[in-house]
Amino acid sequence: MKSSEIRSQFLEFFKSKQHKIVPSAPMVIKNDPTLMFTNAGMVPFKEYFLGNKDITEPRVADTQKCLRVSGKHNDLEEVGMDTYHHTMFEMLGNWSFGNYFKKEAIAWAWELLTEVYGIDKDILYVTIFEGDASENLERDSEAYDIWKQYIAEDRILNGNKADNFWEMGEQGPCGPCSEIHVDIRSAEEKAKVSGASLVNQDHPQVVEIWNLVFMQFNRKANGSLDKLPAQHVDTGMGFERLAMVLQEKQSNYDTDVFTPLIREVEAITNSTYGKDEKVDIAIRVISDHVRAVAFSIADGQLPSNTGAGYVIRRILRRAIRYGFTFLDTKEPFIYKLIETLSMQMGNSFPELKKEKTLITNVIKEEEASFLRTLDQGLVLLENIIQTANGKEISGAKAFELYDTFGFPIDLTSLILRERGYSLNEAEFETELQKQKDRSRAATKVATGDWVVLRDDAIEEFVGYDTLEGQVRITRYRKIESKKDGELYQLVFNLTPFYPEGGGQVGDKGYLEAPNGEVVYIIDTKKENNLIVHFAKNLPRRPEDIFKVVVDTKQRGRTAANHTATHLLHQALRNILGEHVAQKGSMVHSGNLRFDFSHFSKVNDEQLREVEDFVNGRIREGIALEERRNIPYQQAIDEGAIALFGEKYDDTVRAIKFGKSMELCGGTHVKNTSDVWHFIITSEGAVASGIRRIEAITGDAAKSYFEDRSKAYKEVQKLLNNTKDPASAIEKLQEDNSSLQKQLEELLKDKAKNIKGELKNEIEDLNGVNFLAKEVDLDAGGLKDLAFELGGEVENLFILFGSKVGGKALLTCYISKDLASEKDLNAGQIVRKLGKHIQGGGGGQPFFATAGGKNPDGVEKALLAAKEYIN
Repeated sequence: MKSSEIRSQFLEFFKSKQHKIVPSAPMVIKNDPTLMFTNAGMVPFKEYFLGNKDITEPRVADTQKCLRVSGKHNDLEEVGMDTYHHTMFEMLGNWSFGNYFKKEAIAWAWELLTEVYGIDKDILYVTIFEGDASENLERDSEAYDIWKQYIAEDRILNGNKADNFWEMGEQGPCGPCSEIHVDIRSAEEKAKVSGASLVNQDHPQVVEIWNLVFMQFNRKANGSLDKLPAQHVDTGMGFERLAMVLQEKQSNYDTDVFTPLIREVEAITNSTYGKDEKVDIAIRVISDHVRAVAFSIADGQLPSNTGAGYVIRRILRRAIRYGFTFLDTKEPFIYKLIETLSMQMGNSFPELKKEKTLITNVIKEEEASFLRTLDQGLVLLENIIQTANGKEISGAKAFELYDTFGFPIDLTSLILRERGYSLNEAEFETELQKQKDRSRAATKVATGDWVVLRDDAIEEFVGYDTLEGQVRITRYRKIESKKDGELYQLVFNLTPFYPEGGGQVGDKGYLEAPNGEVVYIIDTKKENNLIVHFAKNLPRRPEDIFKVVVDTKQRGRTAANHTATHLLHQALRNILGEHVAQKGSMVHSGNLRFDFSHFSKVNDEQLREVEDFVNGRIREGIALEERRNIPYQQAIDEGAIALFGEKYDDTVRAIKFGKSMELCGGTHVKNTSDVWHFIITSEGAVASGIRRIEAITGDAAKSYFEDRSKAYKEVQKLLNNTKDPASAIEKLQEDNSSLQKQLEELLKDKAKNIKGELKNEIEDLNGVNFLAKEVDLDAGGLKDLAFELGGEVENLFILFGSKVGGKALLTCYISKDLASEKDLNAGQIVRKLGKHIQGGGGGQPFFATAGGKNPDGVEKALLAAKEYIN
């Protein structure tokens, strides 16, 4: 029976018992501070059990996506090591909210398992709660009496409170439960040991498949139990384990829940499942973890550095690491499994199909990023291990890996444990604290006391309406920082200077004394609700009344760029979709930067659409509609966009240009035409699911066009003033391509000539045809030469070294039969020999390369290869 049939038969069965079939709730929990993920089938129904929500459907059945990787239920480290633990799994369940109870739950469970699914009752065991004197709880005789109508009494086992009394938490609904276990061992094994003795003993073939929870008590704050006025049923059956039983397999991973993914991993990584335990573990880890990560992303949780996002990133990185270490994968590949997963489970879980592109792109980006960290970090970690004194690794060296190269400390610990080493964690923590102290010291500012000139508690910002004014200095102080040296901070009674905030830089300008003295304001910030102006020096007479002037050009350019971010946000939501949300911005006078949520590269056509949209609004000449001090909720109700994570006062300022309306405290142009023109200069990723656009407007856009025009004329001149530079360049490219092909042919001829000479240099070492030689060819030429020799000479081991462009290259080829017979691995060998050229590399067991920055080490690597074979 296929897994899709198993799932549908379960739901159809309970539909026939008048249950409402409901879809799976999201695996990622948004509104429960006690949980990050749905870790059991009952989680979406907690409000019913707690009495916080009215019951509209007394009978419900579903298949619920669950994730157990954190908190009380954490199976992460077991996943892959055995054949029945998972991170993400499905829990089939039927629920009664004050409707039926033990009699029906037990009867229907038995009917479904033995009659519908056809499971032999002689391989089933059930458990009941044996009671607990300390809680004054009696044995669940009611369940026992019901069960003995269906199964032999010697197969009804007593279970203790830990196994057979289910509780939601320290308080709330709880009750006894009956577990159904299955014994799928061979007849010979059953004859030796009774299955009854293996129930709840973590035996891989004697496992629980269904738990029937009878909620009949309420746990009070003092620990006492009261009977619930309404009794509920909460059941959960492990879908993957059920499939194992019905498909007559000895492992969950041998069922069609996982075999399509396992076959795809085998094909992509050129590995085989079922021959080597380490490879098997790696494949199980990857096949399991990709499901957890894919479903999490589909439910809206992207990998990140905090909270639930960190858990998802950790799961994915565990899968990547196993592939890297045991399947020799050096390029992203896990993302390729999403197509198979979507085809396999997309009909039951349509979110997989809907978000397939998003899931694929996020995983691919995460893989590429972490593989770069792994590749570099593992080489460095290996060096640390090789030079270690004893079996404890220095925490200081592990910290250097973490701090300098971003290599995760938990991964370092894991690898060390696998290699039989330990980490000095106390030393690591010491180094971590030192780093934090250094960081604080680097940014430390020596601040003098305020000199108060006027007791003026109110500092009015007038910069929305004017760029100059008459002011008094109310207070000042001197500060010294390592970065800027000696500075003065000035506070005025009122100011037109905009302080840095909302992504917009602070204003610059000057103040002028009555005697003509000028003091330049180099920055403006907000500190403890004071607008603080930074100056290199203090006016000679700080008590004077000063004329202050904001740098008009900088303010104008900054205002144009800030206005452009609003139009850009509107354009992105219009063209890419309503999912786009601002995740950060930086507005300078020279350019703007805008970060937003989107899960794939914005292609050239879309970028042109975005540019056209913004420039269309600029050409329309839309006037600014500014509304100050309006109630926050009123602004939201009227359609204003508020930034997630931003703190707003009860009253806010709303900026509107046509249909674009946002809550914003920044400065803006009076009319979109003042932006002049908008040009996107770059688009790229800054994190998984977060893109960044950089752009210019106004004077910077004018300079951009002038520079492009100048460059175009220079290109024309280089192309003899042709009127069609594009065609001329295309012709040059064609000529260059032709010459490149000729060069490649010449190199191939050179390689053929070299081949004859090299065949004569092959020597027999311990039954291995051995050749180690420096050859003056590039990587492609060395590869072709190695494979040509390999096609003509049996039992061949080759190490070629070359020095190209001031860098070193090693190429290792091993005949496939030889690699297998002698247990040689080219990838492992080049990684070892790569130390001589101060580099690293890898590849397949029969062919691998390494690159390094020390050409002088090539000769040592060639000699080391000979010593290795000897």
